[in-house]
Amino acid sequence: MSAELARLHSPAAVQRALDEFSRLGRTGFLARYGFGKSRDFLVRDPVTGELCDSKAIAGVAYGFQFPAAGPLKPSEFSGGEATVVAKLRSLGFDVVRIGQDWSRQEVDATVSAYFEMLLLESREEKFNKSERNTLLRQQLNQRSKASVELKHQNVSAVLHQMGLPYIAGYKPRGNTQLLLRQAVQQYLLTHSDRVHQVVDALEEAKVPAQAQYHAVLVAPPPIEAVANLPLAPRPRLPRKIDFAARDASNRQLGRLGEQWVLDFEQHRLTAAGQPELFQRVDWISDRLGDGAGYDILSYDTQAQPRYIEVKTTNGGHATAFFVSHNELAFAQEQGDAFHLYRVFQFRMEPMLYMLRGDLSKQLHLEAVDYRASFRNFKA
Repeated sequence: MSAELARLHSPAAVQRALDEFSRLGRTGFLARYGFGKSRDFLVRDPVTGELCDSKAIAGVAYGFQFPAAGPLKPSEFSGGEATVVAKLRSLGFDVVRIGQDWSRQEVDATVSAYFEMLLLESREEKFNKSERNTLLRQQLNQRSKASVELKHQNVSAVLHQMGLPYIAGYKPRGNTQLLLRQAVQQYLLTHSDRVHQVVDALEEAKVPAQAQYHAVLVAPPPIEAVANLPLAPRPRLPRKIDFAARDASNRQLGRLGEQWVLDFEQHRLTAAGQPELFQRVDWISDRLGDGAGYDILSYDTQAQPRYIEVKTTNGGHATAFFVSHNELAFAQEQGDAFHLYRVFQFRMEPMLYMLRGDLSKQLHLEAVDYRASFRNFKA
């Protein structure tokens, strides 16, 4: 904690800052004193019940306690649980983590509204997120548009952690409250028919309307550090709604994805000034079937093969996928010559990222199946 912030000891000064926040409104208050929106914590005004940006309130309160010095600037002290939060709580104020003060009724309404949008998106039916945000807030306790959007991102994070599809426009964002995780699980258990409808719709295999290969290559998702949080009771989702498993078993979708990659390779080699190499490209999985450890043999140069394993989904960028033991071993054997092409949002506007070389060094791998036998391996 900074020396200046440590000197703040007047609850009355904090209340004056809260009063001014209420008078100016959030946007005006933050603009006047040069603070940004709090990312994690808000302090509750005991008079109005309004939640206010904790670091900004502490900095402005300092100026009310020490008029000659004036308010602290954002660069003069750090926010967070160990500094601003600890100080405001020591002065008797209620500080909450963003999104953690929602009631079960509010959370249930938000989860239900989210799944309505997810079903529409899975069916490629247009809807207005802003209008639906406004309608949902009529059922909530004075929540802002931004707070509802954040809560929708939290729902996406829960679904992503469970290997289920989520709304593309609500990128998963962690720090979800236990209540939200429980509410999502309860919804899955009691509305499995709706979840089936979402997965069924997303499983549809069809050729994209346009095949354009410029600007389709993106970076892979980063590896996330995820806490092993309790999800009690954790639903055991049947394979019928296991989205990654459905992708893996959908041969029509997989075949269309491989055809798309063949076209991508033609475009890539032509752009590289080596169109003649495309004549040597071999669709291995089509000619020989699965089991080779890769789907397509392409080339970087005349002497440098590129072994391509294709994984295709109608889901988003971070959708989970299955890797076989054979594919993993082949990637380790071939090193940089092996490329996993992850094709996503296939039916809408296909995008692609690549993983090159040993997959075990680039992915979190979780065992999901075992081969059972009555053999006993002796040491």
